[in-house]
Amino acid sequence: MILIGGSSHAGKSTLAQALAVELGWSYCSTDKLARHPGRPWVGVDGKAIPQHVAEYYREMSVEALFLDVLSHYEKNVLPQVEVIVHSHVSDKSKECVVIEGSALWPKLVTNLVSVPGVKAIWLTASNQLFQSRINRESNFCNVSEDEKYLIQKFIERTLFYNKYMRQEVEDLGFMCIDVESVSTADELVKF
Repeated sequence: MILIGGSSHAGKSTLAQALAVELGWSYCSTDKLARHPGRPWVGVDGKAIPQHVAEYYREMSVEALFLDVLSHYEKNVLPQVEVIVHSHVSDKSKECVVIEGSALWPKLVTNLVSVPGVKAIWLTASNQLFQSRINRESNFCNVSEDEKYLIQKFIERTLFYNKYMRQEVEDLGFMCIDVESVSTADELVKF
């Protein structure tokens, strides 16, 4: 079992999928377990930003957004991750799995990382890389001022998350990789 944590847009999905293919393992994203409230921009499906998502980002401070998403991870996602991890490490006939997601907050998964057969890393990057990736995905340059405000709040929450995640990873002695220090997903797979 490999856990890959990190902030939104750090490259967790790319690494986890490449690693799963390389190892012949299954892949699981915590976003598929429970996602709240979503990204505040129009996705590739062309659907409008849901009203509750816009209100969520519009009305809450960056710190409140961060604390709310951590609470969501702890209450709604972590219990499911724990079931997956424990069922797979206790039953050797089950497939090995790479699980990735922002919900893998370091302190929340400390008990899982100490389980034999479970390894974990967290991905980080510079503020500029996060800003660039989110701006590109959200089509920031071509949206209304209101949408730009929502996207900017998402970026600020992402940077806030990344800052505190890095500190917690360091405090707990876990492995954190700066994705800008490697040039390809293949190099990350070697870690």
